Amino acid sequence: MTATTPSTSSAFPHWIYDGSDIPDPFGRGERAVQFLRALRHPKSILPNRGFQLDPWQERIVRRIYGPRHPDGTRIVNTVALMLPRGNRKTSLSAALALLHTIGPERIPGGEAIFAAADRKQAGIGFREAAGIIREDKRLVAATKLHDAHNAPKKLLFRRDASYLEVISGEGGPQHGRTPGFVLADEIHIWKGRDLWEALTTGLEKIDDSLLIVASTAGRGQDNIAFEFFDGARKVATGAVEDQSVLPILFEADAKADWTDEDLWHMVNPGLQHGYPSLAGFRRHAKRAARSVGERQSLLQLKLNVWQDASTDPFVDMAVYDEGAKPLDLDSLEREPCWLAVDLSSNIDLSVVVACWRTADGYAVHPWFFCPADRVAQDSMGEEIEQDAVSARERASGASYMAWKEEGLITATPGNVIDYSAVETCIVGLCERFDVQEIAFDPAMGQQVKQACAEMGLPVVDFRQIATLMMPAIHELERAILGGELRHGGHAVLRHCFANVVVKRNDLGQVVKFTKAQRWLSIDGAVAAAMAVARCAAGGASFYTSADLFTEEFFAG
Repeated sequence: MTATTPSTSSAFPHWIYDGSDIPDPFGRGERAVQFLRALRHPKSILPNRGFQLDPWQERIVRRIYGPRHPDGTRIVNTVALMLPRGNRKTSLSAALALLHTIGPERIPGGEAIFAAADRKQAGIGFREAAGIIREDKRLVAATKLHDAHNAPKKLLFRRDASYLEVISGEGGPQHGRTPGFVLADEIHIWKGRDLWEALTTGLEKIDDSLLIVASTAGRGQDNIAFEFFDGARKVATGAVEDQSVLPILFEADAKADWTDEDLWHMVNPGLQHGYPSLAGFRRHAKRAARSVGERQSLLQLKLNVWQDASTDPFVDMAVYDEGAKPLDLDSLEREPCWLAVDLSSNIDLSVVVACWRTADGYAVHPWFFCPADRVAQDSMGEEIEQDAVSARERASGASYMAWKEEGLITATPGNVIDYSAVETCIVGLCERFDVQEIAFDPAMGQQVKQACAEMGLPVVDFRQIATLMMPAIHELERAILGGELRHGGHAVLRHCFANVVVKRNDLGQVVKFTKAQRWLSIDGAVAAAMAVARCAAGGASFYTSADLFTEEFFAG
């Protein structure tokens, strides 16, 4: 591995692999390494469960603790460690925290801190440290562990009263702390700056303190993580000279070939030692080949490529376009059909989407509605620039006038959508097709739903909440990625799918469709997810008890 490797970023820490000399005039680097090697880890496969300190990790430890000023104080006071997921960052972090709590870097009465965005995340590193302590009876006797569930977590070294404590962004203000060591974990998900400022200003109260920021890459530029790592990157590239900052940035170049396994090994130093799982990496890459969301996940979490946008697109539109084969609606007239209705507040698109089961998956077709004044606005030529929303929609590929002329949108008179036109469309679809259900989001569709119910049409509620939208979105994504969704290449529906960004939970699961800008339309994609979900269920019971007994339910 050489310094000319083109796939990694210009800030890549090639010194970890080049065998270059690391100064250690006082032997502090060697002392730290020997302490870590003396620890035991509950998951270690080494004899006596010895702590596994691989060569790349050892180089990092020596580089942090070896170089010193003539008076013996440390040169490095801030470590920027950007390491992809699965490379045992937590184990190394826990061992370093113990180095400052019970090891030779401790200060009598000193304060070491594990800090994270929330209690759960902060507790992960602490449990790792506690597991190491419990593997050695001598350490158990020398320390006192406070590790009760939902209680403050603390490790006390009895002899010197030095301690390791867990704090999080959920814990309120932390000003007044005077830590000698702080491990800030996964700062790319920290909210706000309060905890960060409390800790960094606290470290400045004493000499020879050490801050280690250990994280994967993040998203967006309006956060402390981007600011911090961008500063470290400037130090790594020589744009800024600051010996007190040690950048250790295992990140791929944004334009690198993410399918290159040599790149995977370069950016993931643990791969050559069996972690993370290479087979798992390959499975992720296969998913990434067809899913833009999976691709961004792989780039961010496993190759540490910082993502410009703070949101995820839903699908790769090239994959979506594979379902653009012609759709013969006449041939579907006798097939069971499910309708989903997504109504706008007034000026946005409203849509009815029909879904059928076919031999190779699903077929969907939309009927869109828009105020006529909105369509006329789109035909004003240069005057459209006076309307910022319309101008931005044009820039995004929207062309309401062209869509109306092609019969892809029904324009209703006035400056708001005439819901009676939507009702007429639904009635016509029920007369033409074998409609099993018509799903409405009651938040916006109560008026049309009530009118349809009074006509005896099979209406049902489909609330656009996470417990219902998550499985609906998952089935829609599965169908698109599997080549099982035929949509006929409908231009307005495609526009809606292209505008979708997704909101994920802590497990990376998509829980909601949203949009990057309020003026973009995603209604067709939302209704498509609803229609596909009801078609997949085939009319099965719509709500589980978990869905029913919510705050909304009890509020009526």
